[in-house]
Amino acid sequence: MGGMFTLGHELSGALGRTGTITTPHGQISTPAFIPVGTRATVKAVLPEQMSELGAQALLANAYHLYLQPGADIVDEAGGLGSFMNWPGPTFTDSGGFQVLSLGAGFQKTLSMDTKGVEADDVIADGKNRLATVDDDGVTFTSHLDGSKHRFTPEVSMQIQHQLGADIMFAFDELTTLMNTYGYQVESLARTQAWARRCLVEHRRLSAERADKPAQALFGVVQGAQHEDLRRQAARDLAALSVGGGGFDGYGVGGAIEKENLGTIVRWVCEELEVDKPRHLLGISEPDDLFTAVENGCDTFDCVSPSRVARSSRVYAMTGRYNLLVAASRRDFGPIDPACDCYTCAHYSKAYLHHLFKTKEYVAATLCTIHNERFTVRLVDDMRAHIEAGSFADFKTDFLARFYG
Repeated sequence: MGGMFTLGHELSGALGRTGTITTPHGQISTPAFIPVGTRATVKAVLPEQMSELGAQALLANAYHLYLQPGADIVDEAGGLGSFMNWPGPTFTDSGGFQVLSLGAGFQKTLSMDTKGVEADDVIADGKNRLATVDDDGVTFTSHLDGSKHRFTPEVSMQIQHQLGADIMFAFDELTTLMNTYGYQVESLARTQAWARRCLVEHRRLSAERADKPAQALFGVVQGAQHEDLRRQAARDLAALSVGGGGFDGYGVGGAIEKENLGTIVRWVCEELEVDKPRHLLGISEPDDLFTAVENGCDTFDCVSPSRVARSSRVYAMTGRYNLLVAASRRDFGPIDPACDCYTCAHYSKAYLHHLFKTKEYVAATLCTIHNERFTVRLVDDMRAHIEAGSFADFKTDFLARFYG
């Protein structure tokens, strides 16, 4: 599936740009934030509401859908979009992050604070290893029922083809910031070999399932915090496209320290083809989004906006805060007077405070709508300001208000 990305405006003096990703289920104007619907649903929110708040695409999780309900069932339903009643573009990740992060017992992130600590057999305190990596793939234990499973690059491609997303990612090994340089080198060689195997299997399945909508495959650039490894990984993946038949775009993955985010993204984007989209996996904080856009990434996904919403934390132009504070109890204004979401138009902080206090489910729905709208709109605004030539001023003004 070649030529899916059309370059738009370029950010003066930086790698940021606008563009359009074309998929069988519609176009995505970039930069864009892609909300996460892990198990074929954004928790507590209907697909129709996600469309109304401006989401252009949704990302689901291959690992979770493989375990439940099974990729074959999603395939029978007509693919991910049909299964979840989402008509727009869809993404699936490869399952590698979940297999390896849950396997190491860290669950939500592998970018733990590990200053000065090095180890190659990384396990969270009090946890048992649930995943074992070898050169062929990963053997893991289901976090649901303890059953044994095995993912290889070929299995990941087979699962993702059955899930039927417009954009999917190659199976990769996720390392941690604790791993030694030597292990990072070894792991990167394994990930690159897996990338080539994913391409071969993707081509085979695309021919076998030619009656299905075409699916794009993104290679994943690893290499931790090491410039030589990140650049080499990007060059090696891009080289697979020489003569055609390579990746349709790229994901930037791995554990990244916040202060190094922009530098690492820049290293990678300087090496990748200009005419292919770049997706940064797993970020959504405003300062990180500005940094990643400025340094050349086009799309982003993260569970954080919906996750924090379910625990009463919401975003406003003046920063993130908790609705459960006593001050909200008699505050009849919206979460954010500057927000145009459904929640802010119809509900007060006092009412939302009451919903959380009484543990009403609709609290999660209303706050997720707000947080997802806030994040989607922020990246949409970045796109508009790149086109208008005012990105730098917008960045300065927004960050001063949000973090000031």
